[in-house]
Amino acid sequence: MLLYVLKLNQNAKMPEAYGKYYAYPVITQTVDIDGLAEHMASHNTPFSKGAIKGMITDMVSCIKELTLQGFAVKIDDLAIFSIGIRNKEGAASEKEFTIAKNIEGFRLRARGTGEFSAKTINLEATLKKASALLGDGTTPDTTPDTTPDTGKDTGKDTPGGDNTDQGGSGTTGEGGGDGLE
Repeated sequence: MLLYVLKLNQNAKMPEAYGKYYAYPVITQTVDIDGLAEHMASHNTPFSKGAIKGMITDMVSCIKELTLQGFAVKIDDLAIFSIGIRNKEGAASEKEFTIAKNIEGFRLRARGTGEFSAKTINLEATLKKASALLGDGTTPDTTPDTTPDTGKDTGKDTPGGDNTDQGGSGTTGEGGGDGLE
């Protein structure tokens, strides 16, 4: 069961969304590798928590290494991990392009795959308003929008989309911004 809160969009740069409420996920806790190993060991596996933790730790290290070499790493029924580039602005020509001027940084892209794709999540996920557990579930977004309007979608104020500040996830791509950063 996924919990959500409602936030009022107060970004005047988005006239169709301005003044409307949108749902954002509530993350109730974060499970680290140790917690994941303990959870997996409780599922009648012949492997100990320590053995599982060692394998997961090595897997994480290898995924980092491979993605930083330009590989996409697919974990079946979970995600395809890869590195994306955040562009600051476009260059008028290839000759005028420089990394310092035109590249802002990098992002981790995680695209759901197989049994954990967007299609299956839409079929399996259930929602419950967080107010049932936490209060009224309505949170006005009072953070002023100080992002300059560069004409590029940063994904930070995407109404109804994932909010990575609250643990959202999904696919990202150039110009996207609806995933992990």
